[in-house]
Amino acid sequence: MLAVAFPAAAFDTNCYVLAPGPGEECLVVDPGIGVEETLRGVLSEHRLRPAAVLLTHGHLDHVYSVTAVCGGDTAAYIHGDDRYRLHDPMASLAPGTLAMMEQQFGRRATWREPDRVVEVADREVLTLAGLDVEVLHAPGHTEGSVMFGLGAVPDGLAPEEGLDRTMVSGDVLFAGSIGRTDLPGGDHPAMLRSLHDVVLPLPDSTLVLCGHGPATTMRRERATNPYLQGLTA
Repeated sequence: MLAVAFPAAAFDTNCYVLAPGPGEECLVVDPGIGVEETLRGVLSEHRLRPAAVLLTHGHLDHVYSVTAVCGGDTAAYIHGDDRYRLHDPMASLAPGTLAMMEQQFGRRATWREPDRVVEVADREVLTLAGLDVEVLHAPGHTEGSVMFGLGAVPDGLAPEEGLDRTMVSGDVLFAGSIGRTDLPGGDHPAMLRSLHDVVLPLPDSTLVLCGHGPATTMRRERATNPYLQGLTA
């Protein structure tokens, strides 16, 4: 499996491009703020064609470029509980954050919803761009936060040997941390349930591609992540 990861221009949100190989259709995961130019370069270099955009949740730093990336018949996939966020993901931002974006990018932040949006559900398996992707609903950071699981490990992104599957975790799980739960729609008890019921059962052989920061593995997080300690059954 081919995978390319690069950070957005703001908030260091990771955008991922996943494909069976060069010259194929691909999936774009979490196209955040200011990713268009870098994404065009990645698609051109590897001769890839976007088949779908997968959104781990509806926060602006993960969805800002979704409409520009989608276009035409390419749909955006998001959990039904976060679908409402695509109506206007800027609505929950503080005025100071919007002003910072305008100062950084030299223009007023605008938003237009994608033409095609597909709602996904827990444990649904999507077959897109020649890849089977399992949806795992893991609320807590937002109501509709999900992780996307694939049954392969991409070349060049695995930090260690012995890995046989990949989980794109969004803002559910980070290397050494978890997503915050104090933003609108966040729910700390729900996050703890998601960590116990959805994250902990993942095999140690799982590569975790996080929404922010470096990749990690379930073996490493189970052993060292303080937010997972004491949650085992």
